Amino acid sequence: MEICKSMRIIGLTGGIGSGKSTIAGIFKTLGIPVYESDYRAKELMTTDEELKKRILALLGDEAYNVDGHLNRSWIAHLVFADRSKLDLLNEIVHPAVYQDLLQWTQHGDQLQAPYVLQESAILFEENLTGRLDGMIIIVANEELRISRVMDRDHISRKEVLKRMQHQWRDDQKIPAADYIIFNDGIRSLITQAKDIHDMIRARFTTG
Repeated sequence: MEICKSMRIIGLTGGIGSGKSTIAGIFKTLGIPVYESDYRAKELMTTDEELKKRILALLGDEAYNVDGHLNRSWIAHLVFADRSKLDLLNEIVHPAVYQDLLQWTQHGDQLQAPYVLQESAILFEENLTGRLDGMIIIVANEELRISRVMDRDHISRKEVLKRMQHQWRDDQKIPAADYIIFNDGIRSLITQAKDIHDMIRARFTTG
């Protein structure tokens, strides 16, 4: 049974390695709940039996380790090398994540917040922005992003670039964004996030 959207949901996105987790943490300190799509997707892919069954049918038994958890490195290697498999996996997972997001908005601190954030790397790429009430994008230098992901995920530059090929460039996302945060090491992330927070609150209060 589908749940209707009532909470104001703002998207928070940016390319791989742009600093989404850092920005999300700042918004949390401002009292804004953040739905971490990637984390929740992995949880659902492990705990939702129907979802798990469909993933096994698509990707095979190697998609899960013997302990029942996702074989994340194998899945990443498979889907980032085959766009059709990535698209099919997203078609399976995204509807479940969205329903989980809507359920999440109806509990706990979310009910008292002026709005919530959905943090996800692929809101534009998968045409998921139409269901949201606004978009924040994080812009960061590409070489810095590559370096961050190599260090974080312990993968090669070639692997990072392969993942980046499946994401829009910043110059594609900027025209469609409502708010922009520049993670350039010069402008304060806290100040930028707080200014956007104030603008969003004022928009929903007056609008």
